[in-house]
Amino acid sequence: MKRKIGLVALLCCLVFIGFAQKKNFTYKFYGQIRGDLFYNSRANGEIADGLFHIYPLDHSYDADGNDLNAQTNSSFYMLYTRLGLDLTGPNIGKATTSAKLEADFRGTGTSFAVPRIRHAYLNLAWGKGQSFLVGQTWHPFFGDVHPEMLNLSTGAPFNAFSRAPQIRYRYTGKHWQFTATALWQLQYLAEGPAGKSEAYQKNSGIPEFHSGIDYLNGSFIAGIGADILSLVPRTKNTIGDKTYKLDERITSVSFEAHAQYKLPDWTFAAKSTLASNMTHTCMLGGYGITNINPRTGEQDYTPFRHSATWFNIIHGSKWKQDLYIGYVKNLGTSKDIVGSYGTALDIDQMVTINAQISYNLTHWKVGVEYSPATAWYGTADERGRVRDTHTVTNHRILWVMMYIF
Repeated sequence: MKRKIGLVALLCCLVFIGFAQKKNFTYKFYGQIRGDLFYNSRANGEIADGLFHIYPLDHSYDADGNDLNAQTNSSFYMLYTRLGLDLTGPNIGKATTSAKLEADFRGTGTSFAVPRIRHAYLNLAWGKGQSFLVGQTWHPFFGDVHPEMLNLSTGAPFNAFSRAPQIRYRYTGKHWQFTATALWQLQYLAEGPAGKSEAYQKNSGIPEFHSGIDYLNGSFIAGIGADILSLVPRTKNTIGDKTYKLDERITSVSFEAHAQYKLPDWTFAAKSTLASNMTHTCMLGGYGITNINPRTGEQDYTPFRHSATWFNIIHGSKWKQDLYIGYVKNLGTSKDIVGSYGTALDIDQMVTINAQISYNLTHWKVGVEYSPATAWYGTADERGRVRDTHTVTNHRILWVMMYIF
């Protein structure tokens, strides 16, 4: 009898709390139904089953001299259909609370497509311009200034693309905004000896750190950011029948500068990044091996540096025209290397031009985008710089139709 009374009391308390929360609690569902139909003239370095393309693959010849990567491919997916929920309240003291949960269908599992978290965070904001965010959202190098395009790569590998678990403090004044963030890797991972893995940062014991400052003035924003990443590629190594504990670490520092100006019918945006081992953000890069201990196999490392710059111009509202130009250059390493881990380290430079036109209504969007991308492949020297290059080009055409709610 007492258990039944206790259960009823608990249910009454939960109902009371639920009604009490509604006084300062709101929620709003949003999302999109999206279809992507794409065509590529050749094979590409890509993720998400080809929806997210990064760079054209180099020639790979068979016994008869035929290029195995000179193969067209095309498909149609609804995988980036998504659903989100925005929550506000109740307040905690003088802090305004909010939260976001957003998912799509690009997870991995036994079925072809399963739900995947895109954003999941809570945020506390104080009236003095301070906010504190905990959860998963965009990497700061993706930031508030990023390209607008139909392709889901959203400018990668010229623009950083990643959503990461993080703890972020932000102060926003009249014209200045300061951001400090600690980040961890989960869905977007760094390259290393075992391929892409979360273990490199987990074994490091140190989060990735970012700090940035922005100048805000109406529709104009400009700012800079710096990022420090420290990874442990390996913790042990086996040679013959002996296993050795290793003390390896690779630390890299990256920088970016961005600007954006919006008018009623025009948007101009640009960003330049000096990326050092930013493979966890879908950019080109990695790190080289500078020395190997002959007894234990322990390795010393140095990061590759890549310069990436893009410019985006958008015109219109109902009929929207969009031009995006991106360029990335491999600057090599500061020390001689004997090996390397990374993404597309045999590319010296790469350029793309995206041209888009779309028709936009309140809840509908349909558009087409043409994206030719040319990469200069070659052979890396002792400093990781690529010589004796030849070009490879992919022509990508994308058609997108979306219902947005």
